[in-house]
Amino acid sequence: MKAARFHGRGDVRVEDIAEPHPGPGQVQIAVEWCGICGTDLHEFLDGPIFTPTPAAPHPLTGGAVPVTLGHEFAGVVAEVGSGVTGLSEGQRVVVEPYDVCGTCSACRDGRYNVCRQLGFIGLDGDQGGFAERMVVDQRWVHPIDGLTTEQGALVEPLAVGYHATKLAGLPRGGTAAVFGSGPIGLVTAAALRATGAGQVIVVEPAEARKAKAPGAGADHVLDPTEVDVPEAIRELTDGRGADVTFECAGIDQVLASAVASTRPGGTCVNVAIWGHPATFDVNSLVFSEVTLIGSLAYANRHEEVIELIRSGTVDVEQFITGRIALEDIVEKGFRELIDHKESNVKILVHP
Repeated sequence: MKAARFHGRGDVRVEDIAEPHPGPGQVQIAVEWCGICGTDLHEFLDGPIFTPTPAAPHPLTGGAVPVTLGHEFAGVVAEVGSGVTGLSEGQRVVVEPYDVCGTCSACRDGRYNVCRQLGFIGLDGDQGGFAERMVVDQRWVHPIDGLTTEQGALVEPLAVGYHATKLAGLPRGGTAAVFGSGPIGLVTAAALRATGAGQVIVVEPAEARKAKAPGAGADHVLDPTEVDVPEAIRELTDGRGADVTFECAGIDQVLASAVASTRPGGTCVNVAIWGHPATFDVNSLVFSEVTLIGSLAYANRHEEVIELIRSGTVDVEQFITGRIALEDIVEKGFRELIDHKESNVKILVHP
């Protein structure tokens, strides 16, 4: 079968690999659509970053470069292993793309998204969504009856934004400010609107990305090249500042602006995965007693997110800006997102 494999920096190849078949408790999925994530782009541009190397294979999968990429995927059940219940061939599904140990303190506490040996399907071995078929433990499989598989491919990124909003503890009717209007910023804005935010402010300098923010749920869009963002947010909130802010860019100045825009005693959530150690004035937290928390992916959120899409509360199809075949993944996928990132949100690949 065909699969897109990451071999190293700038080197993704569509290759023939053996078709995997499910063992006990496992499910084989025929992948219909898989989104290209910013993490995939980071690996392509600068990796290996999260992908394990032969010198340090992943402790759970034993996988190492080359690995099959793709973790935002949906498809249909093609084969079930012994002991699998509640799933049938032909059923549309999505997957939480995790490999976890199940025994560390985080796993025991139900916070498996921060497992001490965490791995992501699509980054840590042979299984990934940029392949015709892949195998996963039943634990991670969620039916998406009533959704298309195109919508299903957006469940995973929306779950990232939804998880961040839940960690923030925004009171219903409160004000939230999202810094960055890329894919994760947009789904975070959509999740905020869906979960009862009274006012959603998006901060973004790029014209094409600013234009997408209102459709995702933004009431106001601020351009940091045109206004003093913390001051503008205070003007929109009777001098208080935002109850919660979300850093979705991974840039030092943006984090500083997000914290400065947070009301005294409020919360700033870092959603971005950073490509460098942050330089940050911690006193800006201390002097306003702002809580800074990190949000990684999601845990126990998929069912709620699926229902948000199924009910029409969140329109995820607005985020799809391209659909391509697997053989075009580099030129029409990775290169398109890298060279024209401001005009794209999510490009889906059809293996």
